[in-house]
Amino acid sequence: MERHIVHMDLDTFFVSVERLKNSALKNKPVIIGGSSDRGVVSSCSYEARTFGVHSAMPMRLARRLCPNAYYIKGDFDGYTYYSRLVTEVIQDQVPLMEKASIDEFYLDLTGMDRFFGCGKFTAELKSRIYKESGLPISYALAVNKLVSKVATHDAKPNGQMTVPFGNEKPYLAPLPIRRMPGVGEKTSSLLERMGVENIKLLSEIPLRMMQNLLGKSGIDLSRKANGIDESPVIPYTEQKSIGTETTFESDTIDMQFLHAQLVRMTEKVAFEMRQKQKLCGCITVKLRYSNFDTVSRQCMISYNSSDEVLLQRAKELFTKLYDRRMLVRLVGVKLSHLVQGSQQIDLFEHTEEEVSLYQAIDWIKNRYGAHSITRAITLSSI
Repeated sequence: MERHIVHMDLDTFFVSVERLKNSALKNKPVIIGGSSDRGVVSSCSYEARTFGVHSAMPMRLARRLCPNAYYIKGDFDGYTYYSRLVTEVIQDQVPLMEKASIDEFYLDLTGMDRFFGCGKFTAELKSRIYKESGLPISYALAVNKLVSKVATHDAKPNGQMTVPFGNEKPYLAPLPIRRMPGVGEKTSSLLERMGVENIKLLSEIPLRMMQNLLGKSGIDLSRKANGIDESPVIPYTEQKSIGTETTFESDTIDMQFLHAQLVRMTEKVAFEMRQKQKLCGCITVKLRYSNFDTVSRQCMISYNSSDEVLLQRAKELFTKLYDRRMLVRLVGVKLSHLVQGSQQIDLFEHTEEEVSLYQAIDWIKNRYGAHSITRAITLSSI
């Protein structure tokens, strides 16, 4: 059966939310990020991009390139609210949806063309999203996730596009290889040194050569260059979670020990979540007393995967939970309402040095194991 896959992407999402709150920002260069010159750009408007500003750029450089822009610290709670609002609108209309990140979605409309017409249905959904949220959104309809995602880039801003069945390869052919999802800086530089500058040339490289050059990923890249992508739209649910709990060898009332355990477990699940490129929208702390009474508390948070944010919320929840002078038998931490994303830290407040620090910590954990580096407080619990 011919598949009908839609990729929808909210246009400059953070900026669009800020413009809803302040209409004076419309058609003006807007840059969102850290409040100090040592911070980094989290998002910027199309008007700011014409000056050369882009995400992850040092804020001091952005100020030199575009000194007259509106600079905003950012409101992740607000962005989370609107992300959930758009998600609910789509879920209410679409039988199968995957939330790929805080601001992008894949829809599988396969079979719906018999009844509605997938193009007409998606255009009406786009209009409804704008009506209920006020946010502009672009989309592309194609036969698979790969082509629809690439085509959405060409539909922006606030546009729509269809790549007809059978036109996947001709559509991709003239595009630069850096437009191919999954082609990073190292791979693109390697291919460009070989003279491969567009996807057409990439698709013509023999499969055996691609395998020798890039291993298993070379085979996958060759298939994608030919417009082939069979990856499914994964049903979205906010019930997914990552958690851990520890039953102590002996019941304890040692608060330093309990806090150390809480930090250790929160760091553990947060790192595991980042490994899966997820963000969480809810954190739960569980506590079991020596008499086996079990209590838990949870709180909704803006989508996040930062150790600092999650540790702060975990400690707050534990403080509210522990309301008896009684020995504790078990403590647990769970992160839920997961979505795809890689906002490892708070880009609105952290400096470049802190960004590099947290990236280095995760790099060390990836290479030498999750327990290779930890906060000093947890050493008392080992």
